[in-house]
Amino acid sequence: MTLPEDFIASLKPVHPRELDAMIKKNTWPTPRVTFELFNEIRPVDFFCYLSARFGRPNGIQNFLRGDHSDNLIHWEWTLQHEAGLVSIQGMNFRTEVHIYGGLPPADADKAHLIAQVTSDFRNHGKRMSEIRQTLEQWIEFVNPYQRIKRSIVGLLEELEALNLQPDQEAIDMAEWTAEDPTALSTRWEETAARYSKGFGICFGIRSMLPILAEAYVNLLIYLLMKPELRGDDRLRENVFRQPIEVRIRSLSHNCEGFAKQPDYSSDPCKRYATLVNERNDLLHGNVAVEKLKFNEVFFLGTVPIFHEYRTMWQRSLEVMVNAVGLRTVLDEMTTVNDLTAYLQSCLVDKAREEVTIVTESYELGLNKATRKIGVLFEPWLVDFRAG
Repeated sequence: MTLPEDFIASLKPVHPRELDAMIKKNTWPTPRVTFELFNEIRPVDFFCYLSARFGRPNGIQNFLRGDHSDNLIHWEWTLQHEAGLVSIQGMNFRTEVHIYGGLPPADADKAHLIAQVTSDFRNHGKRMSEIRQTLEQWIEFVNPYQRIKRSIVGLLEELEALNLQPDQEAIDMAEWTAEDPTALSTRWEETAARYSKGFGICFGIRSMLPILAEAYVNLLIYLLMKPELRGDDRLRENVFRQPIEVRIRSLSHNCEGFAKQPDYSSDPCKRYATLVNERNDLLHGNVAVEKLKFNEVFFLGTVPIFHEYRTMWQRSLEVMVNAVGLRTVLDEMTTVNDLTAYLQSCLVDKAREEVTIVTESYELGLNKATRKIGVLFEPWLVDFRAG
C-alpha cells in the first residue's frame, strides 16, 4: 500500500479518555508498521509541528512518564486516521511512528510520510515558531573538570598496573658482578621498558593536575557567578582571564553561595601553589638546577673525580624517577583533591549540594538565555525496541 496523499493532512487528535477506553475494552487497532525517524525530520521541528496542529501531546505515554528527563518515551501524540490510529513517540535516539489499522504500509511509505510532514511545515510555520520560542534552549557540553579527571584517573590506573617499585627493584652493584650477564641484561631491559612507560604516564599526570584544579575553579565560578557578571560578556570574560590565584581570592566577590571567602594562605591553597610551580618547572623545561641535580663531580683538567660513586641504576632510572616525580604523583593528586574539598567547605549547604551534583556529572547543559549550568540527564540514556 502507499499512504494516501492526504494521510498527514487528514490526521485528527483523539481525547486521552477515548484512548484509555480503547485500552480497557481491548479495542486498540492492530499494529501494522513502525517507522523509525532519526534526523530525517529534526525532533524539535516535529514536536513544534505536532504542537502547532494538535496542541499538547495527548498520548498515553505522557501520563506514564516521570516528571524528569529520565524516561524511555518523552512525548507522544496519538492521532486518528481513516482506518485506525497513528502514535508518534519522541525517544532518546529516534522518533517512532506507529501506524495501527488498515492495510500494512510499504517500506517506501516512510519517505512518503516524511515528505508529507515537511511539506506541511509551511502551513504552520508561524505557530511552530511561536511554540519554539516557549521552549528553553540548552547547549549540551562535556564537563571540562570531569574530562580531565577521568583522563588522570585512567593514567593513574595504567601507572598502578605497571607496579613500579623503585626502592625494591633497584639493581645494586653486587648484582652486576654476581648475576649471569645475559639474565641481568634481559632483566635490565625489561625493567627499563616498564619504567620508561611509567615515566611518560607520570609526566602526563603531573602536567594535568594543576589544570584539573583550575578546571574545577572555573566550573565553580561559572556555576555560582553573580547575575550582573554572568549577563555581561565583557565582565564575565574578565573574571576568567585573571590568574588562578586571583580567581580563588575573588570567589566570594564574584560568586553567590559562599559562607566565607577562601583563604589563599590556607594549607590546601599553599600546597596547590607549590604544585603549580613544580608543574611549571616540569612543563616549561625550567633550568631549576637545585631540583634537577643528582650528583657532584670534580675535575683535574679532563680527569673526573666523583664525589661518590653511583650505580648504573642510580645514574639512569633513579634519576628519572626523581625528575618526573614518580614517588610524589599520588601526593599531588591528594593536593588537588584537598583544594577542591576546601573550596567546597567555604560554601553554604545548598550551594555545596548543587556544586557536588554538577562537578561530578560528565555531561552538562548551558541555558542559552540565562547562561545557567545544569545537569540535563542521568549518566545513562536508555533505549528499547518492542518485539
